[in-house]
Amino acid sequence: MGGIRRGFVLRTVFAIKRGWYQLRYPRLSLGRGVEIRGRIRLRRGVRVRIGDRTRINKLVRFAGPGEVRVGSDCLLNATWVGTWTSVSIGDRCLLSDCELLDNDFHNLPPEQRHDPPTPLTRAPILVEDNVWIGAHALVLKGVRIGRDSVVGAATVVRSDIPPRVLVVGNPQQTVKKFHD
Repeated sequence: MGGIRRGFVLRTVFAIKRGWYQLRYPRLSLGRGVEIRGRIRLRRGVRVRIGDRTRINKLVRFAGPGEVRVGSDCLLNATWVGTWTSVSIGDRCLLSDCELLDNDFHNLPPEQRHDPPTPLTRAPILVEDNVWIGAHALVLKGVRIGRDSVVGAATVVRSDIPPRVLVVGNPQQTVKKFHD
């Protein structure tokens, strides 16, 4: 009976936390069974939709005027997403203490650096299904990470990654291919 009671208590706690976060952040949509074990923080008008049964550990932050979609059955652990356009994360993804930034925040030319960012400073990010992004990895604007791929710890991702590979380093290099 103890396990059944504990399960009921946990489900109730998660339901209360989901309700509280949705009241606090009207631009946050949480799917069924989302488990918020840590905290969520939304800033600057970002719109966030998190899929069913996704788990949130530690502090997960979303910022910017863009939109974030997180699929079902994911794990976000101390993740930071900065978006001016969109960041889309597929189903069954694992994101561990990493950053996804779909913008540069500043213009590159020296004479424009203090001007407001232009459309050239941003591009959407797409993380396909079943991707694992390791701790301290940085995913930059305009990147597509193929399904079933792994981004190693502290990797800087600045170009597309094909499906079913392991990438590491700065800039990223493919070091392993997962064969069927």
